[in-house]
Amino acid sequence: MNSRRRVAITGIGMVTPLGHDAPTTWAGLLAGRSGLGPIRGFDAEGFPVRIGGEVRDFKPEDVISNRRLLKYASRPAGFALVAAEEAMRDAGLRPNALDGHRWGLSVGAGMLGVAFSELETVHRHCVADGEFHPDGFLDSQFPVDPVAFCRSQTNAGLGLLAQHFGIRGYATAVHTACASGGQALGTALKVMRRGHADFMLAGGFDSMLNPVGISGFCLLGALSTDNDTPHQASRPFDKTRNGFVLGEGAGFLVLEEWASAQARGARIYAELAGDGNSLSSYRITDSHPSGDGPIQAMQQAMQDAGIGLEDVDYVNAHGTSTQMNDRSECAALRAVFGSHIQRVAVSSTKSCMGHLIAAAGAVEAGVCALAIRDGIAPVNANLVEPDPECGVNLVRGQSRPLQIRATLSNSLGFGGSNSCLVLRHPDEVMAPSGRGRFPLGKATA
Repeated sequence: MNSRRRVAITGIGMVTPLGHDAPTTWAGLLAGRSGLGPIRGFDAEGFPVRIGGEVRDFKPEDVISNRRLLKYASRPAGFALVAAEEAMRDAGLRPNALDGHRWGLSVGAGMLGVAFSELETVHRHCVADGEFHPDGFLDSQFPVDPVAFCRSQTNAGLGLLAQHFGIRGYATAVHTACASGGQALGTALKVMRRGHADFMLAGGFDSMLNPVGISGFCLLGALSTDNDTPHQASRPFDKTRNGFVLGEGAGFLVLEEWASAQARGARIYAELAGDGNSLSSYRITDSHPSGDGPIQAMQQAMQDAGIGLEDVDYVNAHGTSTQMNDRSECAALRAVFGSHIQRVAVSSTKSCMGHLIAAAGAVEAGVCALAIRDGIAPVNANLVEPDPECGVNLVRGQSRPLQIRATLSNSLGFGGSNSCLVLRHPDEVMAPSGRGRFPLGKATA
C-alpha cells in the first residue's frame, strides 16, 4: 500500500425523510421502513405527482441556537446546519481559533436556489396585469428583501456552515446534480491527501420538493405516479418500477487525518479510501445502456483505494427506480465485477428515502460507513419481482448480516456526472502488521 495520508470518518450526521438524525435514519433503513408519503409542504393537487420524501416536523432552532444565522438559512440550508452539527458532535471535534484554518469544507449544493414563496412574491409584483414585465425588477417600488436574496445564493449554505463552525480553510461548493454529495466527499478526500487540510466537514443538502422541482421532473417523465401507494412507489430494480420519488435532506461526515484520529482515541467508522469520477457523454438525463460512465467511475475508485474486485462485499447503488438508470447501473456492475458480482450484496436505500438529489451521495456514504460498523447490508425495500435484466445480488426481504471489508457508494447524476466512493473497514487499516482481519488485494481494473 502507498504512503498517502489516510482519511478516517469519525462523525456522521443526517437529516432525511426517515428522521432528523443518523441513528433514526439508520434504524429505519434496516427495518425497510418508508419515509415517503403525500406531499404536505404545498398543495400538490394539480400535479400528476403528489408524493415525496419530506422531512416532517423539522425545526432547526431545536438544534441551532443562533437565530440570526437561521434567518439567512433556506429550508435545505437548515437541513445542512443540523446534519453538520450532529456530525461534529458525533466526532467530538470542533474548529477553534488555533486550528480553524486547518479545517476545510466541501459541500454538495442543491439545484434550486430560490424558494417558491419568493417566486410568488415576484409574480405578485410583476404580473399584476397578466403579463410578465422584466422591467418591474428595476422599479423603485419593487420590494427588495436582502435576506431572501442572501438565501437564494447557491453558496449560501457553504457560507452559513463556515460561519457557524468557524472553518477558515479550504472551501468549495459542488453542483453536479445527483452526483453532488459524492463528489463533494471525493473532493474533500483529495484536499486532505494533498495536505491542504487536516480535517474536513463534507456532505450535501437539497430539497426539490416544491412546485418548480416537481413540475420539472414531471415534464421529464422521471417520477413515479403511484400517488395512492407512496410507501411502495420507490422500488429500485423491481420489474414494475415506474420512476423515482423526490426526497429532501442532508448528510455530512467529519473527515480526519488517520493518525490524528488514532492519537485522540476517536471512534473510526471507516476509512474513506477511494474516489472515482467520470462524465457520460450520452444524454443529459440517461446513462448509456452499457453503463460506460459508471464503469469508469467504479474502476477508478477501486484503483484509487488499492483494492480488488474480490474485496468489495457491498454496493450501495444509485438505484433510482427508473427503468433506464437501474438497468444501466446493473450493466456497469456486471461489467466491472464479472462473475464475482453474485458475491457482492447490492441495495438501493432510495427505496426508503426517495432521491435526495444533491444530498443523496453524502447520506448514502454515511449509510455505507454504518453498514461497515454494524456488519449489515440494508434491505432494498419494495423488491417483489426483481427485473431479470438487472441480474445482481440484491438484498431483498430483510437487511442482511454481512462482514463488510469494503463498500462502493455510487451516485450517477443528471447531466452525466458519475461518482463512486470506496469505504473500507477500519480494522484492516489499524492492524499493526498492515494486514488486518480483512486483508485486501490489489485493484485489477
